[in-house]
Amino acid sequence: MNLGYFNYPAPVNEPVLGYGPGSKEKEVLKQTLQELKKTTHDVPMYIGGQEVRTGKKVTMHPPHEIAHTLGFFHAGDESHVQQAIDAALQAKAAWAAVSWENRAAIFLKAADLIATKYRSYMNGTTMLGQSKNAYQAEIDSACEIIDFLRWNVHFLSEIYRQQPISSPGVHNRLEYRPLEGFVLAITPFNFTAIGGNLPTSAAMCGNTVVWKPANTQVFSAQMFMRILKEAGLPDGVINLIYVDGPALGKVCFSHPDFAGIHFTGSTGVFNAIWKTIGENISRYRSYPRIVGETGGKDFVLAHESADPDVLATALLRGAFEFQGQKCSAASRAYIPENLAAAVKAKLIEGINSFKMGTVENFSNFINAVIDEKSFDKIQSYIDKAKNDPKAVIWAGGKCDKSKGYFIEPTVIEAKDPKFVTMCEEIFGPVLTVYVYKPSEFEQVLDLVNTTSPYALTGSIISKDRNAVELATDRLRQAAGNFYINDKPTGAVVGQQPFGGARASGTNDKAGSILNLYRWLSARTIKETFVPPTDYRYPFLSQE
Repeated sequence: MNLGYFNYPAPVNEPVLGYGPGSKEKEVLKQTLQELKKTTHDVPMYIGGQEVRTGKKVTMHPPHEIAHTLGFFHAGDESHVQQAIDAALQAKAAWAAVSWENRAAIFLKAADLIATKYRSYMNGTTMLGQSKNAYQAEIDSACEIIDFLRWNVHFLSEIYRQQPISSPGVHNRLEYRPLEGFVLAITPFNFTAIGGNLPTSAAMCGNTVVWKPANTQVFSAQMFMRILKEAGLPDGVINLIYVDGPALGKVCFSHPDFAGIHFTGSTGVFNAIWKTIGENISRYRSYPRIVGETGGKDFVLAHESADPDVLATALLRGAFEFQGQKCSAASRAYIPENLAAAVKAKLIEGINSFKMGTVENFSNFINAVIDEKSFDKIQSYIDKAKNDPKAVIWAGGKCDKSKGYFIEPTVIEAKDPKFVTMCEEIFGPVLTVYVYKPSEFEQVLDLVNTTSPYALTGSIISKDRNAVELATDRLRQAAGNFYINDKPTGAVVGQQPFGGARASGTNDKAGSILNLYRWLSARTIKETFVPPTDYRYPFLSQE
């Protein structure tokens, strides 16, 4: 029974620690990295209240040090998918009945645990498992995941407070129910925070969840799951399983209690999921909610008035932080001729100054790409550019997977604005630039808008306010997150809700109140205090 209306004000975003020389956080993180590397980790699935070990062991290696074994996780099959669904459905009634203040307390406690006791472990497992440097891990697996948890509590409390008006003699109210059935969360390798947000945002709303992370994110995913359990998350509310896509889809998408999917991954996989759900629509108890953030071919458009230093910095950071493995990474740039020489020199100088190697060496700006499959794909695009007269390599281009999956940050100049690397998502440290005549700025706006099927992020770099306004208007549908005089990456929860449309997803804006509405089903309740006892209305009476 609720005895009060509880208020969760907007939080302050978690401060980003600097990890500077001699800092306490740097010392602790280095110790944690050593500890994590010394241990052979045996990672189970978490289904209901059980740690499930199948004996089908999949080894985990740091992408930057493939000779080292972090440990292994236990892979499951269709039977484990079914067990996870059963556990979620069994836990559903009790979890939905938990009062909001007690549900909220679990996720707020998890945020505080990450901010304090487990910060170095969330960052350390992300650094080793996904090859992120200390800063990229800090803004992701510490700050962003903390922000998701705290801000979603605030947003959901705001939703619960939204109520309809009532007329005299009537009381109207809305209740926000969880969906009827289980929610499936499928999360990618590139952001630990996405891995944390997709299952918890649905669970916070009273749903129970089956969570499948990418195999290359299991090391940090299981760390987050252990924190949730310590924070008091009841058994079966979130069930963490490691299975392949076909096994997951076969069981989940044919189940009558499938209520929704929270997805981040490739556009092709999302399209196949949507098609399967559509084909199975008659099986389900209700219409499933389909929420997805998918691919991107994100742009930086420079106007002739742009500051070359601002532009070069936006490209060096936007294209190459975390090896370009961000959905929002700058992948194509349009540079006017008057700036091209200066920006080219600054890009080459910047790339030549990058240090590349393991995450334990904090001076390395660049680490490894996630796995061999990704390495081979990225290298194939670089090789195409090397062998095509329509492209020129400005910088980088070297690839080496003898010790880790290292690809040198690469800048390609495309002579054709529709060259393959200007159009297709690469998901690696490859930036393609097209140099245009300043007088053709408006035509280039059309190029930016039509070259790619995606519409996730983009930016305009300009000192000319008229050019900024024109680009903002003409590129209205080209990016769900649009940046002015900044790189197209780094959306902050509560500040820049994230998501795109077109082939980039359903634009349900993670990190905002909009996303949480998707995991709720409203019920309107009208109570009449003195109900009528006669069907007749006054107009029926004779004059």
